[in-house]
Amino acid sequence: MFTEDLIPVASGPPPVELYLASTAGPPDRTLLVLHGGPDWDHSYLREPLDRLAGTHRLLMPDLRGCGRSTRGLPDDQYTPDAAVSDLVTLLERTTDATPVDVLGFSYGGLLAQLLALTAPDRVRRLIIASSSVLPPPPGGAGPRFPDDPALTGPALTRAAAFAGAEQDVWSADRRAEYRARLERVRFSAEWLRALRAGRLPSPRVPDAAHRLAALGTPLLLLHGAHDRTFPAGLVADTLPLIPGARGVVLPRAAHMAHIDQPEPWLAAVAQFLESS
Repeated sequence: MFTEDLIPVASGPPPVELYLASTAGPPDRTLLVLHGGPDWDHSYLREPLDRLAGTHRLLMPDLRGCGRSTRGLPDDQYTPDAAVSDLVTLLERTTDATPVDVLGFSYGGLLAQLLALTAPDRVRRLIIASSSVLPPPPGGAGPRFPDDPALTGPALTRAAAFAGAEQDVWSADRRAEYRARLERVRFSAEWLRALRAGRLPSPRVPDAAHRLAALGTPLLLLHGAHDRTFPAGLVADTLPLIPGARGVVLPRAAHMAHIDQPEPWLAAVAQFLESS
């Protein structure tokens, strides 16, 4: 179902290629999906989005430094602006001038906002899933890195993902399937290295709500009610600031709402994509 390619997006030095998994579908119904982490890959988001294949064309890249995309870049080349520049080039090389729909998950939701504001002519609709426009309150839950000096690099990122399973998946009977999905993720630690070196700028857009409201791009905030990374109350706080924005908060779902509630989650995505 998925075609796999390496797409050159930056000439460097060093040159950067993004690994891209894509499906067939109408070019004017393209959905670009941006994963979180950022030291994960896109694979944990394939299901249930793969059910849209055919009616939509799916583009699911791994960000620079992630998955099967180019790794080993200098720390100062892991920035939100560089990632968004890659994505703009990716769209130039894989689509025509028709705007695409964008779904950004977690950290990818922050990049999706930056992409929409950087290249507004390329983004038709915007879905911010398990992420936020407004900053979360101080002291919120984030990745939990095990206090084990023997764990470094991708092994540390992987361990943190598994350690967060009970927090990130609300339904106990869905966690085994989630852990099986994590086993397939090609974790890296490129962005973590940049973060710990103090070279990773914030992905948050200053005054994002006001700027997205002025942009007028149709927006869906899709959330799990029990998300501890980006609390669901941020949805209610954001909607009055962006006229016309929609919010869907799924009960019995946490940060990985697409794992907890795959059918309602996908239905919310599909319904929004069909909207005018």
